[in-house]
Amino acid sequence: MKQLVLDSSRWLGWLLAVASTVVFSLVTPLGKMALDGGFHPTAILSLRFGLAALLLALALAYSVPEALRTDRRGFWVAGLAGIVNGLGAVGFFWSLQRLDASVATMLFALSPLFVLATLAFLGEKFTYRQWIRLGLGLLGIYLLIGPGGQVDFGGVLLVLGGIIGFTLEITLVQRFLPTHDTRTVTLYVLAGMWLSITGLWLVQGLPWTQPSWQGWAMLLVISVVSTFFGWWAMFRAIQIIGSGQYALLLPVETLLAILWSFLFLGERLMLLQLAGGGLILLSAMLAVQRLGRIPRRRRWRVWLRNTR
Repeated sequence: MKQLVLDSSRWLGWLLAVASTVVFSLVTPLGKMALDGGFHPTAILSLRFGLAALLLALALAYSVPEALRTDRRGFWVAGLAGIVNGLGAVGFFWSLQRLDASVATMLFALSPLFVLATLAFLGEKFTYRQWIRLGLGLLGIYLLIGPGGQVDFGGVLLVLGGIIGFTLEITLVQRFLPTHDTRTVTLYVLAGMWLSITGLWLVQGLPWTQPSWQGWAMLLVISVVSTFFGWWAMFRAIQIIGSGQYALLLPVETLLAILWSFLFLGERLMLLQLAGGGLILLSAMLAVQRLGRIPRRRRWRVWLRNTR
């Protein structure tokens, strides 16, 4: 009987893990659809993270009200991490106006490689295997945006800004808040992202274009399903199956996002671009594997997740 309960629990854990992976993979293609539906990129991000942070705060207040509180260190570090990544998220969403969603997704898949580079800068050993991973990633980028097709270089730079923001966020969180409650940190990171994005929106003069009903629908799905529910399902899954098992699904998220871009947006890639994307994914998978073996860095697996 006990074994049956354990098996059922693990099945639930994997079900939640797969569900969170699927809804996370919808962010980029649905975000591009929302932009095509009339939303200004900064406006949609402000509304998205504001709504997601509010829903998460209400859920924590109902279930674990003590998770709403943190110490001064947690408040400032998580808030700063969110502010930095908020600006990165703006860069990524702005890139969707210049790049196909599938190309932006494959470029963003280099994030684990950037995390390894950051760890090396902070003193972690950079082995020859890291150089191989770096070489695979750079070759993949060349094939993806070089001879494989005409890709807007400005859009690539915007994605790079998104990667840097994301890398700095998880570096700050992991380095300075390794023992803090991940749910609390997530709440303050989301709040920080909303603050920086909304501040930028104000500086821009609150540009607004009236979206279509499809644009509003995309916003609700991205905010409620892909951000709020996705994070909740991820945390519950990790509690049951562990972060190591959950990390196995990270490349699946990227592949699904590319698939949705092909199905929903009608995007197509040339053969060389697909080869470049494959090398980027291989490099990212090897980087995630390496991160999982670094001592006292196991929560990297949790934070290598979509907050763009």
